[in-house]
Amino acid sequence: MSKIQSFLLICLITLAYSCGEIPAPVVEIESAPEPIIAPNFSADSAYSYVQKQVDFGPRVPNTPEHDACGEWLTSELERHGAEVIVQRARARAFDGKLLELSNIVGQFNPKARSRVLLYAHWDTRPFADKDSTRMDMPIDGANDGGSGVGILLEIARQLSITPAEIGVDIIFFDGEDYGKPNGVQSLQTDFLQWCLGSQYWSKEPHRYGYRARFGILLDMVGAKDAEFNKEGTSMKYAPNVVRKVWARAQELGYGHRFLNEKTPETIDDNLFVSEFAGIPSANIVDYRMNVRPMGYGFFHHTHADNMNIIDRKILEEVGTTVLSVVYSEQ
Repeated sequence: MSKIQSFLLICLITLAYSCGEIPAPVVEIESAPEPIIAPNFSADSAYSYVQKQVDFGPRVPNTPEHDACGEWLTSELERHGAEVIVQRARARAFDGKLLELSNIVGQFNPKARSRVLLYAHWDTRPFADKDSTRMDMPIDGANDGGSGVGILLEIARQLSITPAEIGVDIIFFDGEDYGKPNGVQSLQTDFLQWCLGSQYWSKEPHRYGYRARFGILLDMVGAKDAEFNKEGTSMKYAPNVVRKVWARAQELGYGHRFLNEKTPETIDDNLFVSEFAGIPSANIVDYRMNVRPMGYGFFHHTHADNMNIIDRKILEEVGTTVLSVVYSEQ
């Protein structure tokens, strides 16, 4: 190329830039990651809610202790600003007994169309069938029943202080733990003996046509050394919800508690809410994979399920994770 040609080329390039025909280089600026919402969940408050339930005595359907606790749960949700519906139902237990059940529903921001469902069962096992003594007596159910409800009551209190942008429904299901003991004859198909309240609600929700984006079940979420592995039924019906919750727990620093092994599929309230009501639900449940026998812990369905096994730190980690997920929904 001659000197004249080179000179002309430089002039053309200069002219093109000056006329805006060749864009200036674009410098990409990375946006800062959105901050992780870590709400003010009070472990002491959640613990006191668990203690209060235990103080009523075993919450077995058709007993005065059960009815008194149900009235208190209703009043607490109302005190925290929820619109409450108590859904009365009758269900036949495995042994033919007719149970009077109450599903207690607390609605926050009830006019919002976009909703999230949080739930736990509030009844307790009517017999300690895994124990070696007093096997025919009901258990305290501090962890199995009490812990999930305690966390949800504290979540209700926080929602009254800092409302979420979306609608939140908290449901306390009844009759979850009335399944037959091993070796006992039943009048029902095995998996239908459990979760009587959520079965009823899933077919007859508290509002006609009720829908929610997703659900989170809290069952046995307060015991010392709890391990929350990815429950098999949740992974079948709601893998995206599981990933959402477990990812948030990791971000909050609770990866040591929310683990990545997959448990067997279990029969719990989330089965019926997912299958019958069509609301994909993740079950946060203490299921220990690295002990023998693996399962729900030595205290499950025994009299050892009392306040001595409840750990405030576990309540805090679960409650903070769930609240963070809720407040992150737009």
